[in-house]
Amino acid sequence: MAQASELREADYDLRQTSDDLIRPVETGPTLRYLVSVIFAGLVTLIGVVCWGRQLYVGMGVTGLMWPVMWAVYITNFVFWIGIAHSGTLISAILYLFRAKFRPAFSRSSEAMTIFAVATAGLFPILHLGRAWRFYWVLPYPNERRIWPNFRSPLVLDVFAISTYLTVSLIFWYLGMLPDMAELRDRSRGWKRTLYGVASLGWTGSLRQLSPYMKLYILLAGLATPLVLSVHTTVSWDFSLSLLPGWHEEIFPPYFVAGAIFSGLAMVLTLVIPLRSWFRLKAYITIDHLERLCQLILLTSSIVTFSYATEYFIAWYSGNTYEHSAYWMRAFGHYWKPFWFMIACNCFVPLLFFSRRVRRNIKGMFIISILINVGMWLERFIIIVTTLAYSFDPGSWGIYHVQWIEIGITAGSFGWFMLQFLGFVKIAPSLPVAEVRKDILEARRQKKALIAAGLLTAAAEPPAAPPEVPA
Repeated sequence: MAQASELREADYDLRQTSDDLIRPVETGPTLRYLVSVIFAGLVTLIGVVCWGRQLYVGMGVTGLMWPVMWAVYITNFVFWIGIAHSGTLISAILYLFRAKFRPAFSRSSEAMTIFAVATAGLFPILHLGRAWRFYWVLPYPNERRIWPNFRSPLVLDVFAISTYLTVSLIFWYLGMLPDMAELRDRSRGWKRTLYGVASLGWTGSLRQLSPYMKLYILLAGLATPLVLSVHTTVSWDFSLSLLPGWHEEIFPPYFVAGAIFSGLAMVLTLVIPLRSWFRLKAYITIDHLERLCQLILLTSSIVTFSYATEYFIAWYSGNTYEHSAYWMRAFGHYWKPFWFMIACNCFVPLLFFSRRVRRNIKGMFIISILINVGMWLERFIIIVTTLAYSFDPGSWGIYHVQWIEIGITAGSFGWFMLQFLGFVKIAPSLPVAEVRKDILEARRQKKALIAAGLLTAAAEPPAAPPEVPA
């Protein structure tokens, strides 16, 4: 039998649904929105100033020194790539499985992918030092007759980022065509022209709809294995080396599971304020958020199993270097971030076993932030501890984070939030066409249940979608 929430949605007026979802685009910014934009802009400016300082003085302002020559910048790159890879994957998999709660998160997760890729792509350039020479890593014919080393992680990352960004952009933009057409029909003046160009002549006719749906499901099917392969390529940055702690066969599935885990947490972090600021509680319900928490609990279990497998293999292999690397990771100079990572990624998500926590907005938001912190620390631990404790104890060295790196890291989060906040005022945060389609399906389902005598007809449909209390 259909869920009660779906039956209530069947009574919504479709016009009211469109008005509710498009209202954030058509109305002016609220005070909370403006404060958030100003805050994100200031944090971004701090990152820009720190980067300018690094360009002017040199890489000596960072904590990089032998043997730790990869640190915070590569940590940020892997973190944001993980966030990016999970966005389209979440949307595509939920679409392929016809998940009922997909429209509540699909648009946010797809937009998160684009903006996270735009953030992650900055860090290999920052890490180069001479950022104005970044084009040297691109494979293009040049007068220097120098071809990049295709075994270099930098070149692997270029192909990974460009391939994934292309597919994600197409998938994201294709899903917005019906909404762009509706914004075109509701707009006037230059906005109507702009949305008209963006909608690519979409009218919603059957002649357009049939190939559109075929193309969309093909892209969803293509994006799913592509994401897995692309993040596998990122894991090769480490597993193709011979250093103990990096040379691991488990890294490809381990990185993919971690990416989905962190991406689900980031979607939760973005969606919870979104539903409150723009009055979308009727469309992003507590039930929807609870489904997301259950997925987080599942992926947390996979990540925890990966941690345990790493340490078991290090012990079982009998390899002195590998055993020493993992021992120092847990009990060496970096033991504090390591155990905080374990707490955030393995134990904190277990709170979602409680239904009361899964339906508590503040609790979900705090846990999602802790998971993001834990996943950032995971990448930091993997990168820094392996380089700090390699084969020869005589070459060991301790890395200390500098304020320039902290400022640039904070700036990356500000830049990401600035992009996302700009997006929600340009396009609907939820796919209007998909939400209306789900309402129509629920309405037909309700009529069938009433005809079968399994449900009594409602006395009077509500005039507007009911607000779900937090």
